[in-house]
Amino acid sequence: MARVLIIANENKEIKELARGLSQAGFDFSVLPREEADVNLAEKLPDLILWQTGDADEREAIPDLFNETPEEQKPPVIALVAREKLAGISPDLPIDDFIVSPFDVRELILRIKKRLGVAGGGEANGFIKAGDLIIDTSKAEIIVSGHRVELTYREYELLRFLANNPGRVFTRESLLNRVWGYDYYGGDRTVDVHIRRLRSKIETDKLTFIETVRNIGYRFRDDLETTIV
Repeated sequence: MARVLIIANENKEIKELARGLSQAGFDFSVLPREEADVNLAEKLPDLILWQTGDADEREAIPDLFNETPEEQKPPVIALVAREKLAGISPDLPIDDFIVSPFDVRELILRIKKRLGVAGGGEANGFIKAGDLIIDTSKAEIIVSGHRVELTYREYELLRFLANNPGRVFTRESLLNRVWGYDYYGGDRTVDVHIRRLRSKIETDKLTFIETVRNIGYRFRDDLETTIV
């Protein structure tokens, strides 16, 4: 089971993140900055989430493990408030960052991709449907042998539909399943994302998602689909 260390003072956003990590199957702990050094000296985690505070930007993310060999250093993802973006420089010892307030599901997907795991420690898997391959262990999409870059929401939408070939979903149900019940946007959001998704993975001769008039969308069920 992948172990994540969150270096932050407890707040509402961190509590939501902790709940999301728990549901995803991660082993994690939350420590304030002053206790992180001791914890890291005892045992290195698989990944560190660092929430920057009000410190000077140049010292916001110091190197916590100077004595650790480079190949053993865990990746660091910084949780950066928008007003602190100016302090993110190539010299800081981080591997990735996400702007706060953030979408917990997006952050967990980034963690999984960085660690190369699926479901926070579950077996790696993939979905194959015709010329489409969804590598859920790496959150990668391959179409006709070529990698396709999708946004987080496009990826989640495609993965959800492909996991349920032939099943019709209304726009409202897709909002609930993919965006979450706390999303307050209109169902036109689904149409926009479907259109963008199709433009990236489909051609005139290659289609995966079907529109069901006056209802919603479904993933084709006449393709040879394998879900592992």
